[in-house]
Amino acid sequence: MRNILSVNILSLLVLGTLMVNGQSIIKQSEELGQVRWYRDYDKALALAKKEQKDVLILFQEVPGCSTCRNYGQHVLSNPLMVEGIENLFVPLAIFNNKGGKDREILNKYNEPSWNNPVVRIVNHKGEDVVKRISSDYSAKTLHARMLQALKSYGVKVPDYFQLLGQELGAARTTKEKVFKMYCFWSGEKQLGKLDGVLNTESGFMNGEVVKVTYDASVLDEKELETYAKSNSFTPVDAKKTYRPASNDIHYYLRHTDYKYVPLTAIQQTKINSAIGNGQTGDEYLSPAQRAWFVGIIEGRIKKNKNLLNVSFKDAWAYMTKEKQVALSSN
Repeated sequence: MRNILSVNILSLLVLGTLMVNGQSIIKQSEELGQVRWYRDYDKALALAKKEQKDVLILFQEVPGCSTCRNYGQHVLSNPLMVEGIENLFVPLAIFNNKGGKDREILNKYNEPSWNNPVVRIVNHKGEDVVKRISSDYSAKTLHARMLQALKSYGVKVPDYFQLLGQELGAARTTKEKVFKMYCFWSGEKQLGKLDGVLNTESGFMNGEVVKVTYDASVLDEKELETYAKSNSFTPVDAKKTYRPASNDIHYYLRHTDYKYVPLTAIQQTKINSAIGNGQTGDEYLSPAQRAWFVGIIEGRIKKNKNLLNVSFKDAWAYMTKEKQVALSSN
C-alpha cells in the first residue's frame, strides 16, 4: 500500500508560493491549468520513489493552440481534479515545443512535437502503468486513467476523488425521479446515501417530496423505486406542480459548519445523508476542503459566508481568495 501525502492547514496557506517540496515551480500559463507542475524529469521520478507514487506527465505545448488552452482551463483547473493530481501523483510538465531537457524526454517516450496535450502515468522507473491518453481531451478519461493507476497498486482512493468520477461520468446518463413522503428531511438522508445518486432536493407537490438526480448507468430506476418503496416513499410525476423547498434542501448539512465549505452537489448530498444518519461527512472532503473545515471549527477561519447557495466554482474562488488574504497578513 503506497502512502498518500496529507495536507495540513499551514501547507494550504502557502499554495501561492513558488516552492513545492523544495523545488521551484514554473510561472503558470493557461495551458497548464491550476496544477503546480514539476519540470525536472529526474527529480520527479526520485520524488515518486520516495513518496511511493506514480508520476503524471503532461506533454503540452506552451504557449499552445485552443485545444491546449481548453484542456488547461477546464480539465486541469477543476479544483478536485487538481487536488487529485497534486496529492495522489507527482505532476510533471514536459513542453512539446521546447528543446533541451524537454526534447530529451519527448524523444525518450517517442512523443511528437505537436500542438495537442498527451498524458502518461509512469512509475518511478519511468515505465507506463496505464494506457497513454492521446486525442481524448475529457476530464472523464483523465480521471479514469488516474483511478486505474491508483487501484493497480492497491491505493485506497479517497472518497472525494471517487465522487468526482461519478459526477464526470454521469453527463449522458443522468435522470430525475420525484418521490412523495411524510418528511423530505428523512427522504433526503435516506435517498442520498444510495450509490449512483448525484443530488437530492427537497420540494413540494401537494405535500413534501424529494427530487432525486441519479446516474442511470449505476443505479437502475427499478432498483431506486424498490428502495424508495421500502422506505414508504411513493414515485410521483412532478412535471407541472413541483417547486423546490429552498430553505430545506440538504437540511442536516445546513445546520452544521460544513455550510462554510465549498462543496459540489454530490458532496453536499452525501455529507447531508451521512449527518442525517448520525455519521460525519469528513470522509467526503478533499485535503483542501478538510483543512478549511478544520480552520473553521478551530476558529482560525471566520464564518463569513454561507457557501451552500453559491456555485462550486465561485465558492472555491472565495476560499482561495481568503487563503491568500490570510497568507499576506502573516
